[in-house]
Amino acid sequence: MTTIQNPILTGFNPDPSICRAGEDYYIAVSTFEWFPGVGIYHSKDLKNWRLVSRPLNRLSQLNMMGNPDSGGIWAPALSYSDGQFWLIYTDVKVVNGQWKDSHNYLVTCDTIDGEWSEPIHLNSSGFDPSLFHDDNGKKYLVNMLWDHRVGNHNFYGIILQEYSVNEKKLIGKKEIIFKGTDIKLTEAPHLYKMNGYYYLLTAEGGTKYDHQATIARSKDLWGPYEVHPENPLITSFPYPRNPLQKAGHASIVQTHTDEWFLVHLTGRPLPQEDQPLLDPRGYCPLGRETAIQRLEWKNDWPYVVGGNQPSLEIQGPNIEEVKWEKDFDEKDDFNSDVLNHHFQSLRIPLGEEIISLKDNLGHLRLYGKESLTSKFTQSFVARRWQHFNFIAETKVSFNPESFQQAAGLVNYYNTQNWTALQITWNEEKGRILELTTCDNFTFDQPLKDNQIIIPKDVEYVHLRVNVNTTIYKYSYSFDGENWTEIPIKLYSYKLSDDYIHGGGFFTGAFVGMQCQDTSGQNLHADFDYFIYKEES
Repeated sequence: MTTIQNPILTGFNPDPSICRAGEDYYIAVSTFEWFPGVGIYHSKDLKNWRLVSRPLNRLSQLNMMGNPDSGGIWAPALSYSDGQFWLIYTDVKVVNGQWKDSHNYLVTCDTIDGEWSEPIHLNSSGFDPSLFHDDNGKKYLVNMLWDHRVGNHNFYGIILQEYSVNEKKLIGKKEIIFKGTDIKLTEAPHLYKMNGYYYLLTAEGGTKYDHQATIARSKDLWGPYEVHPENPLITSFPYPRNPLQKAGHASIVQTHTDEWFLVHLTGRPLPQEDQPLLDPRGYCPLGRETAIQRLEWKNDWPYVVGGNQPSLEIQGPNIEEVKWEKDFDEKDDFNSDVLNHHFQSLRIPLGEEIISLKDNLGHLRLYGKESLTSKFTQSFVARRWQHFNFIAETKVSFNPESFQQAAGLVNYYNTQNWTALQITWNEEKGRILELTTCDNFTFDQPLKDNQIIIPKDVEYVHLRVNVNTTIYKYSYSFDGENWTEIPIKLYSYKLSDDYIHGGGFFTGAFVGMQCQDTSGQNLHADFDYFIYKEES
């Protein structure tokens, strides 16, 4: 048997929903405001995973224009039944305040990486919807119900309603089947049927360090549900020294070898020397990741092997290991006519008038759009931070004539938290490199009057970021060989859920290429390559 190291999906890959189709295993994860929506990973052995699909890739399926930071796709639920894949997802339009405007949809596809169907709107009563395929052929939707009334607890309970495949809508009665435990914030419901029981797996305690997975069972689908005698099923809350924190939001799979596993959300905080252990527990710039644990059954209840906290290493299933080729090249030369799955844009697909792999062959051309603070149309292509130590590098040609035009390398959490090393223009100095930081919507340009002047005979500027666990620094080169580091320390923790002003944010750090032209002239930048390379 193989040994599996956690997490299995590193970097921002939260809210895992696992499903099996024959001897293939798939995990769908949340993508929030990043487009295309949903990431689906494939494995044969539960150990080696590759990104195979971004199913929501058309505006007709997902239009997040104007969505708030950390809105968009929350907790997709993937299942396989009747010879096809079913994907349930939420598009959250309002994040802050008394309301969570969340629209729930269903799409289907015969193959995991095919063209997914147009969406069917199911309801908008709350988030985290999930489809249950009962063994009598009926299908049911569960989701949490949002209560906006002042003075009430917002998480009203888990609601159940039948879904009619023929009518393509929810039908019949809808009832609250579970109010949760005293931990509250009951969300993320998944239903399973095993051993003559219906099992309802939920997440409670919020998705930060208090997170947990709660499981309950009933002989009747509609309840009442009794809670596990040793609940929670998994949590990190009592275990502050466990390197896998925030454990919760889980889903269960039975392998074709008749073994049981739980995939769950987790976060790995940065080391905090000389800081108190408990509060704050730390910062996770890699976002919320996906880990896996082995389950065992006692008295018709599932238990995590080794106790109800996550393990860094588990015994894999009795399946021969199947390794994949790497699903991205460390260096992307942009010689393909489609972007790698690991690259995403914000909120909407970027058409050929914004992003092109054809206008200058061998380059990614970005036409300048709105600023990094915009929730509408940014010309920005990025990929997740997946390692504590890595370098990212690009080579860009850009000829601005105004300070309103800028292009370069960006490290980004959301519209209010990012840093950017950009080629731009200055009235006295001409083309320059400028460093801009946005820290909870407070802006700085720490180079002050020492911006780097770009020599007139230089067409391409090489830009690099070195991320070294807790700090990162930018550097540049005019010839691709001799590099100069910009002597300004930037802090990784500022690109984390845990740092964001007011809390309630759910993504992770990204690094990528951006071009902005707030003059409205759509000036373009040409990026010759992009490197993302893990460092030891």
